Amino acid sequence: MADLDKMQVRFWGVRGSLACPGPNTVRYGGNTSCVEVRCGEDLFVFDAGTGLRGLGGALAAEKRPIHADIFCSHTHYDHICGVAFFAPCFNPANSLTFWAGHLPPGTTIREVLTGSLSEPYLPNLLDVISAHLEFEDFEGGDSFSPKPGITIRTAPLNHPGGATGYRLEWRDKSIAYITDTEHRPDMLDENVLGLIEGVDLMIYDATYTEAEYVVHAGWGHSTWQEAVRLAEKASVRKLALYHHDPTHSDAILDAIAAELDEAKANAVIAQEGMVISL
Repeated sequence: MADLDKMQVRFWGVRGSLACPGPNTVRYGGNTSCVEVRCGEDLFVFDAGTGLRGLGGALAAEKRPIHADIFCSHTHYDHICGVAFFAPCFNPANSLTFWAGHLPPGTTIREVLTGSLSEPYLPNLLDVISAHLEFEDFEGGDSFSPKPGITIRTAPLNHPGGATGYRLEWRDKSIAYITDTEHRPDMLDENVLGLIEGVDLMIYDATYTEAEYVVHAGWGHSTWQEAVRLAEKASVRKLALYHHDPTHSDAILDAIAAELDEAKANAVIAQEGMVISL
């Protein structure tokens, strides 16, 4: 059951671009982006990658109606491919609201997701999905309240095709979910700084090291070093590095963790199953 006094964050998928199960990714995990946030009894999900399947199994085991808001950073396939395998979709007692703020005018999150659940990509799952689905489009930079007492602030991110960063505030607690964004080499990103200022937990796209970034400029991702710089500038209380490159083995992530310790950064490397309570 939810702790009514705490905001609880659980990582179900921490990889970017491609799921990478195998013996070299056992400890940090190989599923793509999915983070569960509980604010008392309210349930919020950030991104719907392959990690969404594990979350769905855990929710189904609770044997009670699920009411969840699912916030898409964007709709590249590694961030939405878990929807088809999300058990709560197939229970009429459940209601799910999908949100997106990165799509161009004339395109809706309803169209994108329902298309991805249909032929030729999958058998037409809309014929068997029984949960009540709602779809909400907004513009990056908007703020809104999906549930009483919850404030969501957003900003556009620097990613091919667009992406959205989120800040969730509840009572005196806050988290920022900033993934699939490429930093700007000559300055800290003002959109990101606006979302992360003083936040209790910042989850940030740390796909590359700075050495790797040199050959990946323009791909839409950032580095763990930039995450530390942003966190220090914005007085972030805790940083979680996220969206790990699929080529980053447990050993490589261990080495980055050692560098973080040496730098005395108040940061952790996100791994599947990790829970952070605020």
